[in-house]
Amino acid sequence: MDTSRWTADPARTASLRRRGVVLERAIMDAALEQLGAVGWKGLTMEGVAAGAQTGKAAVYRRWPSKEDLVADALVAGLPRVETAPDLGSVREDLLALCRAVREIMYSPPGVALRAVIHECDDVQAERFQDVIVGGVIEPTVTLLRDVVMRGIERGEVRSDAANSYVFDAIPAMMMYRSKVCGSEWSDQDLEEMIDRLMLPLLRPHRV
Repeated sequence: MDTSRWTADPARTASLRRRGVVLERAIMDAALEQLGAVGWKGLTMEGVAAGAQTGKAAVYRRWPSKEDLVADALVAGLPRVETAPDLGSVREDLLALCRAVREIMYSPPGVALRAVIHECDDVQAERFQDVIVGGVIEPTVTLLRDVVMRGIERGEVRSDAANSYVFDAIPAMMMYRSKVCGSEWSDQDLEEMIDRLMLPLLRPHRV
């Protein structure tokens, strides 16, 4: 007896059970997992389909290239810090914010983003510029601005410190150390950056 018509392909069966946003979420999660495991250069649409237990056509139907898939997966998956810390001092607020940013960098989506940043060529990197700026840098700068403005109100921070150069310093340092130096940000590293770089930039001038 021919039973082939009764035996469905597991990937196709799984795909049929999951549709719409549920299937899309599974595909994007698989893409992030693959990025963390094999990096950008090792990532394939076939591998993502296998990880999501769906057919390759289901992936290509939604995303024509792995650049498009990874960009959407990063936008959907990157954690966000919604509010600036308010711990009573600008030093503690900055440390808490930097630790939160570090947690994002080392989360599965953050590891995936770092793989993209480290391995993409210049042309490919342009595709992810909006993801990096909109998903990491701009939210961090916004929260830094809140911390600095609160410090100004408390008299801890000089009034002219609320400028783009100061706001860019922490994201620039953390991205530079991560991309160029491959550095892992320990608590000591964060404290030294705050104490040696940020606080001297922020403190009121002594008369």
